[in-house]
Amino acid sequence: MKTSFCALLFEKEIRRVDMYVSALFKDKSRTYIQRLIEKECIMINNKIASKNDKVRRWDELSVTFETDKMTIESENIPLEIIYENEDFAIVNKEAWINVHPVPWFWGNSWTMVNALLHHMKWLSVIGWIERPWIVHRLDKDTSGVIIIAKSDRSMHSIQVLMNKRLVSKTYLAVVVGIIKDREGYIESYIGRDQNDRKIMTVVNPTNPKLAKTKFKVLWYIDNAYSLVEVDLLTWRTHQIRVHFSSIGYPIIGDKTYGIPKINEEIFNEYWLSRQFLHAYKIAFDLFGKSYSFTWELKKDLKSIYNKVKFI
Repeated sequence: MKTSFCALLFEKEIRRVDMYVSALFKDKSRTYIQRLIEKECIMINNKIASKNDKVRRWDELSVTFETDKMTIESENIPLEIIYENEDFAIVNKEAWINVHPVPWFWGNSWTMVNALLHHMKWLSVIGWIERPWIVHRLDKDTSGVIIIAKSDRSMHSIQVLMNKRLVSKTYLAVVVGIIKDREGYIESYIGRDQNDRKIMTVVNPTNPKLAKTKFKVLWYIDNAYSLVEVDLLTWRTHQIRVHFSSIGYPIIGDKTYGIPKINEEIFNEYWLSRQFLHAYKIAFDLFGKSYSFTWELKKDLKSIYNKVKFI
């Protein structure tokens, strides 16, 4: 699968080709990109790239990705499209659904990609067959707004915005405990847990990366929980969930980083069987226009949200 684009860098900025391409296509490791270079699958200005080549502003790049063997079928899965133009679509993702396929049993079924292939039949693919135009992702149990690109041009441009942190993503979360400070800031290094690579940690992590989270307390619930608005200043895996757990205020319903006893209480009272985390707002500038989308909570979160106490 081949894709072509121009390098959007600052005037004097220079990046090594493997670092630049792997930063754009975050689902690809640098080792994978280096392997593509060795196989002469990357070109700069119509010349085969070498591992030491540099990318400069407006260089023309083409990348031919290896085709994955996984077959993905379209499925008639409900998909809430809240906005669409010729460049992108905004989807309000449901909980309990993966954004893209995963490499285990039945991992290529009942994902947003399967739904997109059914509802947006014009979508082509980028990178590999099972991930068409997915610019960013949300955890399986997290609901909310997500961007779907509709062309090579918009895919590349939105990825550049993402890499430069020019896309604003805001979440709503309910955490255990009463946070007395109206505003807060969490900064730490996050990486894979040395004993369990499926989870992230701030304690002696593997391959740690700096993570920054800003939040504002909006309301309290039952004098036991805090509703917070969260702005991500960096985008690390499970960042919000790990950060709030690390300061003693885990998200209710979180089966990985939360408190099992409280999760059970929340389920018994509100029938909430997943974490209360919703990406409710996203804003960015694209092709000379400003966009901002705010969308309501999913039904399973509203029963808790409706009990808020204004502060």
